Amino acid sequence: MEIRTLRYFLAVAREENMSHAAEKLHVTQPTLSKAMRSLEEELGKKLFVRHSFSIRLTEEGQLLQKRAEDLVSMADKIEKEFISLDDIQGGELYFGLAESYQIRYLAKEILSFKKQYPDLHYHITSGDTEQVVEKLNKGLIDFAVLAETPDYNKHEAIAFPEDDRWGLVLRKDDPLAKKQSISVDDMKGLPIFCSEQGWQNEIKNWAGRKWEHLHLEGTFRLSYNGSLFVKEGLGYLLTFAHLIDTSENSDLIFIPLTPSLSTKLYLVYNKYQKLTPIAERFLRQIETAFSH
Repeated sequence: MEIRTLRYFLAVAREENMSHAAEKLHVTQPTLSKAMRSLEEELGKKLFVRHSFSIRLTEEGQLLQKRAEDLVSMADKIEKEFISLDDIQGGELYFGLAESYQIRYLAKEILSFKKQYPDLHYHITSGDTEQVVEKLNKGLIDFAVLAETPDYNKHEAIAFPEDDRWGLVLRKDDPLAKKQSISVDDMKGLPIFCSEQGWQNEIKNWAGRKWEHLHLEGTFRLSYNGSLFVKEGLGYLLTFAHLIDTSENSDLIFIPLTPSLSTKLYLVYNKYQKLTPIAERFLRQIETAFSH
C-alpha cells in the first residue's frame, strides 16, 4: 500500500466524487478509479458505495480514512523533518495544546525562537488530554501541553511557571455572584458544565464524598462553548481562571473555589522518541525559560 494511493483515497473520501477528486489531484478519472479498485482488492474490503453523482464511505472505508489520515500526516512530518535537518535557519515544530491561559508562556517562547530561526514553521492543534496524547504517542506532534500529571513511563515533562486556578463562571445577576468563593455546598443541585477530564479527576478529588451530590449538566472540551450556555442561563461552568471573558463589560463573573483548587500544566514529549534538531533546540530554550 503506497502513501500516494492513500492520498488518492483521502481525496475521494473528502470530495465524495471521483471526478472532483481527480481534478484536485491532477490525475485522470480512469487513473484514480483504477487506483481505488486496486486498493479495495488489496484490502479485500469494499471501501465505497457508489451512487450516480456521489460516493459514500462504507464502515471499512471510514476506518481506513482515520488510519490513512494518521499515516499521511506522519509521512508529511517525516519528509519535512528530513528536508529541514540541514536548515540552520529553521525547521518544523508540531504542538498539541490543552486549554490554558498559560499557553501565553509558550507563545512567548515560540516568538523568541522564531526570531533566532526565521525559517521556523510551527503547527498547532488543540484538544483535551486524550486527543493530544494520542497524537504524541503516534509521533504526529513533537510536544503536547497537558493539564494533568504526565505518564512518566512514556513521557518527559517540563512544568509551566504557574498553576491554573479552578473556579465557577456564572452570570453577574446570579445570587451566587455576591460570594467571594464557591464551595461544594454552594453548587449542590446546580446544573454544572465542566470538561469530562476535569470532572472525573480534579473536581471529583476536590469534592470528595460530596461529589455525588453535584449535578453534571453537560461536558465541554472548550470552555468558551460552555460559557455561551452559561450566558443563556442554562447552568454554571467549572473551569480555569482567565479562559473566559469576565471583564467589566462581560455578563459573566469568575469566582474561585474554596478550598482552593489548582492544576499544573506541563510541556510533554516522548521519552524514547528522538527529537529533530530544531525540536531539541526549542526544548533547551523552554527548559531555560521555565526554570527561572
